[in-house]
Amino acid sequence: MIESLAQLQQLMRHHGAVRLYAKSLAKNDNSKNQVYLGGGFSALNIIPHGDIYNDSDIRAGSKRDRAKAPVRFFWVDENGRYQAPDATLILYPKYPEVRISGFLKGCSKGPTDLMSFPAVEKRVLFFGICANGDVLGLVVPPESTLAQEVRARNWEETGVFLEISLNENAEQTSTKNILLAHLKALYLRNWISSQKLSADGVKMPYSARNGGGYTLEAELGITPNGYSEPDFMGWEVKQYGVADFEKFSAKSPVTLMTPEPTGGIYKEKGAENFLRAYGYADQSGKENRINFGGIYTCHRSFHNMTGLRMVLEGYDQESSKITDMQGGILLLDRNDKIAASWSFSGIMAHWNRKHAQAAYIPSLFRNPPPEYAYGARILLCEETDFLLFLKALSAGIVYYYPAVKMEQADTVKPIIKRRSQFRVKHPQVTKLYHQHEIKNLIDK
Repeated sequence: MIESLAQLQQLMRHHGAVRLYAKSLAKNDNSKNQVYLGGGFSALNIIPHGDIYNDSDIRAGSKRDRAKAPVRFFWVDENGRYQAPDATLILYPKYPEVRISGFLKGCSKGPTDLMSFPAVEKRVLFFGICANGDVLGLVVPPESTLAQEVRARNWEETGVFLEISLNENAEQTSTKNILLAHLKALYLRNWISSQKLSADGVKMPYSARNGGGYTLEAELGITPNGYSEPDFMGWEVKQYGVADFEKFSAKSPVTLMTPEPTGGIYKEKGAENFLRAYGYADQSGKENRINFGGIYTCHRSFHNMTGLRMVLEGYDQESSKITDMQGGILLLDRNDKIAASWSFSGIMAHWNRKHAQAAYIPSLFRNPPPEYAYGARILLCEETDFLLFLKALSAGIVYYYPAVKMEQADTVKPIIKRRSQFRVKHPQVTKLYHQHEIKNLIDK
């Protein structure tokens, strides 16, 4: 029987949890009505899940458009862990909200006494998040010592969740403060040689001009990765170049993500066919090279070089809601043919995993030798939501900025380089989060 916070922390660590959250349950949070995980889609930031897929539920002649995502969910106790194979996140775009269901079905030892219908309020449900994406669950009754201990302390809130320390020392700082402590140490070091962390964790000199991010990652122990996961203890860490730490003005826009299209000619017939249909000859005169670039927003007409325009299909700008979960971001030609597209389900999973919490760090560069210094004013952004991304996209704040090219285009084996970028101007990045603040690392 888990009766104290210290026992809970020890149990969760034993089973591999790297983060721990708690949610106070209402009467309706049960196996019949599902467990409510908050409005919007921000719960996807907290609960790891599999691929999101569309599921139109037809009951009594009515259609409910929604999406689902499987969760590797396990109930845990002192004796082991017990998988709930049907645990699923359900996304309801109409409201919008996220719930979790199937957490008792097929489980050999689930807490049916606490999670079945009818249920009492103020039970506390804990979610342990493992590095491999497993989700550990434990629930306690409202009168339990553990529930009372959790309610008696002040924890950081993330939507409907409380972020609980995994350290038995009650004075342990949050992941935010741990990150800020590391960034302060970097700030105090002043100039740092440009470097990049190799796959085996060795710091290697790096001379290319884009070393600001690599150097920061190397100092934080972050191995460069091409997949969509946060960098440091659940935080996405992004540096941006400035000319002066006092003016705090970014030199370039923020690249939010680089997802490849999941539909249209680009996906169905390949990038080569896409480039030959919509690309253009290199404007600097490089022979046998076809480019596809430009800026695409929902407010612009057809691009004069590519003949494509961007639209949001299945999203209502007035209500800021998804009206069709099978919609997405489309690049259309003048005949309304889909040249490239990104489905809501695919890009939603990408966005929420990568941008749940983000820290933006200013940097200065000097050469030779190539060195970077990192500033003391850190922009912290929390509680993103895919709906905020779509709202910014529909308003023209977020834009598509591709850099796709084909070299040796006149040969049978052309060389294709892909880069599909979604960007935002740095001063507008805060519109993608519910909370943001600037932390000065040298404040007393």
